[in-house]
Amino acid sequence: MDVAITATIVMVVALVIILLMGAPIAVAIGMSSAMAMVVILPTNVALVTCAQKMFTGLNSFPLLAIPFFVLAGNLMNNGGIAIRIIRLAEALCGRLPGALAESNVLANMFFGAISGSGNAAAAAMGGTIGPIEAERGYSKEFSAAVNIASAPTGMLIPPSNALIVFSTVGGSISVAALFMGGYIPGILWGLAVMIVAGYMAKKRGYINTNHVDAATKVKYFVDAIPSLFLIVIIIGGILSGIFTATEASGVAVAYALILGFIYKSIKARDLPKIILDSARTTVIIVFLIGVSSIMSWIMAYTEIPTIISNAMLSLTNSKVITLLIINLVLLFVGTFMDPTPAILIFTPIFLPICTGFGMSSLQFGIMIVYNLCIGAITPPVGSVLFTGCKVGKVTIEQVIKTLLPFFVAIILVLMIVTYVPAVSEFLPRLNGYI
Repeated sequence: MDVAITATIVMVVALVIILLMGAPIAVAIGMSSAMAMVVILPTNVALVTCAQKMFTGLNSFPLLAIPFFVLAGNLMNNGGIAIRIIRLAEALCGRLPGALAESNVLANMFFGAISGSGNAAAAAMGGTIGPIEAERGYSKEFSAAVNIASAPTGMLIPPSNALIVFSTVGGSISVAALFMGGYIPGILWGLAVMIVAGYMAKKRGYINTNHVDAATKVKYFVDAIPSLFLIVIIIGGILSGIFTATEASGVAVAYALILGFIYKSIKARDLPKIILDSARTTVIIVFLIGVSSIMSWIMAYTEIPTIISNAMLSLTNSKVITLLIINLVLLFVGTFMDPTPAILIFTPIFLPICTGFGMSSLQFGIMIVYNLCIGAITPPVGSVLFTGCKVGKVTIEQVIKTLLPFFVAIILVLMIVTYVPAVSEFLPRLNGYI
């Protein structure tokens, strides 16, 4: 049997068996890739090559942004920012049906644009606004569903760790271009959730009776300006060329820390725990990237992407149908795999197919991240789904029925992102990135 075929079989079978044994995805990828490498090369050379590929995969300046953005997100989550953003969001939503639910969506978009984490947004906003919604008669299932459905906007609206990860495997596309490309899809996701939430709230009779006067609205806006100004600093600094996306992550940490001290929500004694939590999250992401670099090399050697591409193109030559199939695969993958490993594994497989149909690497990057964001709120493994249920004090079984209309709206936006390039490319082109 050909060495490449043998290595492919060994890698796939080992990966499935190790996952079924309950091992973490990073361990499964690393061990199965190492086994396949031993098939290709002598054992001593294979082990050295594995280490070399891990180092090469991690030796990337853009990847330095990940630990800093993770730390910045944790500082913001503990820094008194959530309640200020919620107050502003509620004031902006005014007399809309289900204004509290609408403000939850808006707050998740704001907080996501600051922290870059769907889980952080779900925890911070759900934990803060959930009890207020309960006091005003909102059902737990509805409140949790709105929070869960809108939290992943932070993984699209920059800064986004998922987009940074994609930049390492997506070719020459810059992080700044991907950040610009994520804005409109992320906002469209949020607006779709707001429309559904407003319709459901009106049917359920969730009418806002807590009107905020003009003076209070101004106060809430002024209170939130320092938090929201971080968006201006990060994106403005990148676009103006003052600093790169990686350097912006360091600025975000410094700003979030200063803001936490000013708000007196972070004390010096809190820092070791915040830093340790950030380190734990970063280690998981970085290890995944390292072991996935071994798998990527093996896939290139065994020509797995080419084989899959030829197989898909033999089924149909239609761009519309092929992209639909890719979306279905990614939606399925997202139900049991976190975004980081999924991006690292499936980008080399699907990117050549999509670019062959004329799709830009940038549009594909937004499309794959959007798909995997949906996976983050989908059973059985959706991390944002579990976080939202935990802070909302509901079970997945209780909330899933209420979530279904939101899934429909979000997937409709996915189709727009997939088939309308301007949605992802307008802002990057406007700013001269493409």
